[in-house]
Amino acid sequence: MAQKPIRIIGVPIDLGQSQRGVDMGPSAIRYAGLSARLKSLGYQLHDEGNLYVPVRDSLADKKSGDFLGEVQQVCQAAYEVAVDAVAAGEIPLFLGGDHSLSIGTIGGVTDHEPVGVIWVDAHADSNTPETSPSGNVHGMPVATLLGEGFPELVDVGRPGAKLSSKDIVMIGLRDLDGGEKEWLKQKRIKAYSMRDLDERGMAVVAREALDYLGDHSRLHLSLDMDALDPDVTPGVGTPVPGGLNYREAQLLMEIIADSKKLASADIVEINPILDQRNHSAEIAVELVASLFGKSIL
Repeated sequence: MAQKPIRIIGVPIDLGQSQRGVDMGPSAIRYAGLSARLKSLGYQLHDEGNLYVPVRDSLADKKSGDFLGEVQQVCQAAYEVAVDAVAAGEIPLFLGGDHSLSIGTIGGVTDHEPVGVIWVDAHADSNTPETSPSGNVHGMPVATLLGEGFPELVDVGRPGAKLSSKDIVMIGLRDLDGGEKEWLKQKRIKAYSMRDLDERGMAVVAREALDYLGDHSRLHLSLDMDALDPDVTPGVGTPVPGGLNYREAQLLMEIIADSKKLASADIVEINPILDQRNHSAEIAVELVASLFGKSIL
């Protein structure tokens, strides 16, 4: 069976958080050789460039956290390009930018039918405006996709929730706010913390996750690079100690690739300002290569 073409879309958004720098993530990942790596695996590529995102400094009359309208516009654009890519028979690969972009990307890839989402992140991103300590939208996309939060974001693309609790599995959690813990329990979200990975191993967790999402014919990976330990990827938006090591992350990508169900992906929160010689973006490219079928033997 011929491989589907990959459509690369940069979303240089840094409006969903207070830390500057993740808007340069798409450029860093491209510079690290993403296209060449995917072409070497036999894929046809269509790099659409970057979606328009207002430059934060051009919004000088607004305080950090007041960019709701701009985040909505970017997510709407991401939604539309995701719908278009799926309709064209392509695999949309979104490069972030902060994790707020997933409100649009996952909304778009679920426009026609449900998709199983594997959310790999140190954080649950399940706050609402009422529970968020910071008010940053990049900490809210999971709750938003399940229909809770700012109505302007919940209704991006089409009204209401884009996911149910049965459509998502979270892997790598280790830094949650109190409100998020209660929310995850209340919604019965399938979630694996770093303790689960320590005790049971990535192979078991990854296969359980795929089995849990087994009724879905398509999978979307939303990979926040802060899921990895800062010793592996120092250049991320919100680093937290105690994360995935390189081989654990690679194994997860390989097992997802083995499922033959990958239909779309986000790679988010690369921050070149905090990085060392673009190392974190290079790790991201290696993980993407494994996700799209690179094998050791």
